[in-house]
Amino acid sequence: MKPVETEELTIHFDGKTCIHARRCVLGLPKVFDPEARPWIQPGGASTDDLISVIEACPSGALSYTRKDGPQEITPETNTVRVWENGPLEVRGEIHIEGETRTRALLCRCGKTENSPFCNNAHLKGFTATGLPEFREDKDRQPEETAGPIEVVARENGPLLLKGNMEIIGGDGRRVARVGHAAFCRCGSSGDKPFCDGSHNKIGFQKPPVG
Repeated sequence: MKPVETEELTIHFDGKTCIHARRCVLGLPKVFDPEARPWIQPGGASTDDLISVIEACPSGALSYTRKDGPQEITPETNTVRVWENGPLEVRGEIHIEGETRTRALLCRCGKTENSPFCNNAHLKGFTATGLPEFREDKDRQPEETAGPIEVVARENGPLLLKGNMEIIGGDGRRVARVGHAAFCRCGSSGDKPFCDGSHNKIGFQKPPVG
């Protein structure tokens, strides 16, 4: 989809990473209307309202560029939120596939056809808690809570996230603060959301990403 222009913003949409969370449709239904063509019609909405709704998009499918002024501010604390029976929601300065993003949903069911991003394949049958227990064995206090996060998907293996981050449950409760972590992306780990090597036992096959 071509970028949509307002006087102050250029709005971008990446359909490949959209999972239809509908934060935009519910937040500004007169602007983001799937039945309209084009489906983004920003006339009448304030710049602040547009930015607020766009930044609520968990996958980063919606983003914006300001024509004159500050761009999207990265969070002061990088977070990896574990969705119930679903993906990992990462927010921060994310370096992935040669690009820098502030928001991404990463698959952990092993079934996505858009690796490493979620494409809603978990809806076909994936069970994993979004409320993992606090992990004292992994928890530490990093000197910084922000900074870059490098995402590397190992060939036929886990997602490696390198950088200071706080892993949180779907309710926002802290699971661990880490400087790096290996997350399951085959869907079979017995230590979800972390990798336990199960990909080797089940013959998991996915290409590398980094």
